[in-house]
Amino acid sequence: MYEILAVKELAPKIKWFEVYAPHIAKKAKPGQFIILIINERGERIPLTIAGYDREKGIVSFAFNEVGKTTKQLGLLKEGDRIWNIAGPLGNPSEIRKFGKVLCVAAGVMIAPMLLQIKALREAGNEITAVIGARRRDLLFFVEDIKALSHRFYVATDDGSEGHKGLGFLKEIVAKEKFDRCIVMGPVPTLQAVSEITRPYGIPTIVSLMPLMVDGMGMCGVCRVLVGGKMKFACVDGPEFDGHLVDYEELIRRQRMFIVEERLSALLWEMGGLKYG
Repeated sequence: MYEILAVKELAPKIKWFEVYAPHIAKKAKPGQFIILIINERGERIPLTIAGYDREKGIVSFAFNEVGKTTKQLGLLKEGDRIWNIAGPLGNPSEIRKFGKVLCVAAGVMIAPMLLQIKALREAGNEITAVIGARRRDLLFFVEDIKALSHRFYVATDDGSEGHKGLGFLKEIVAKEKFDRCIVMGPVPTLQAVSEITRPYGIPTIVSLMPLMVDGMGMCGVCRVLVGGKMKFACVDGPEFDGHLVDYEELIRRQRMFIVEERLSALLWEMGGLKYG
């Protein structure tokens, strides 16, 4: 059992948990993820590691309350316990001095991007950061990321804060030579940024968190097409060359169980599920 030490609401339906998991904190690195199970009948969900304190044995992560399990998770409070957490899983990010790095994060993935930017900054990189959300009230860690960045931009889908959409990035990458681009967020964001950087040959790394079950390469649920080859996001990733990912295939696979997911959440909200 893993005790929840702190709970914070970062934005509406987006929460930050700190849990006591010393064996994970000891080995965790930016870019890796955990597989969490709320209770003995719960499903396994992957969540990207957003922070860790090796001395205190703390691991942090953020999640968006969109499905049954994440809504259940959102009901837990400080002092409650999570049945099982496996990790750290996946390959860590490559952290070294690249030069000028463009970091783009959207939605709940702003949280792990903060960890990534800290590591890249410590390695001596010049950071241009962009964070985005659907609207202003869904933005968070604005001042934290701004303080670590040499240049900082905000974008919202509705234009309520900063730039409207990510189209402005075309002008930025056209004017400035970036040595690397890192993108975290929903698939449409990964795809959009990859297409913007493609003409300029900017190495673009995207973090893929597709459907997962075991998270250790045995079930094959998280398979993705990268450069025409089948890869498992859990053991080959979760980071891949954004210019080689087959986004259309990835989107199709993510939508395979959307009806079942919505039905499960609805039944749980109505009290129709006794367990899980």
